[in-house]
Amino acid sequence: MSEKRYFRQQQPFVVPTTDGKLIEEHIGLASTGTGQYSVAHMVAPPQWSEPHQRPEFDEVTIVVRGRKRFEIDGDVVELGAGESLLIKAGARVRYSNPFDAECEYWSVCVPAFSPATVNREE
Repeated sequence: MSEKRYFRQQQPFVVPTTDGKLIEEHIGLASTGTGQYSVAHMVAPPQWSEPHQRPEFDEVTIVVRGRKRFEIDGDVVELGAGESLLIKAGARVRYSNPFDAECEYWSVCVPAFSPATVNREE
């Protein structure tokens, strides 16, 4: 029998974090060894933020619940549930949830997210 041409993810890789954010990678380098793209489900707690970064990958964010703030090359964009945003590789970006409710969202990165190519500022 030939190899199946699909993969059912039943146990996404839960990325260890220290800031209260839930990251479940369903497809990507950490979960399936896929380098072409990654798909992750995330929940950012209220008042959460990350340092600025300059990723070497495109990233699409789709907000499911709550709101999320993006600082992109000096512009501020806020998304609500049902909205999406594409940030191109090389943009200087900072992600945050400065609001009082959780933000649940999905992220798709092309190529796949990697700590080596996110380029977080100290």
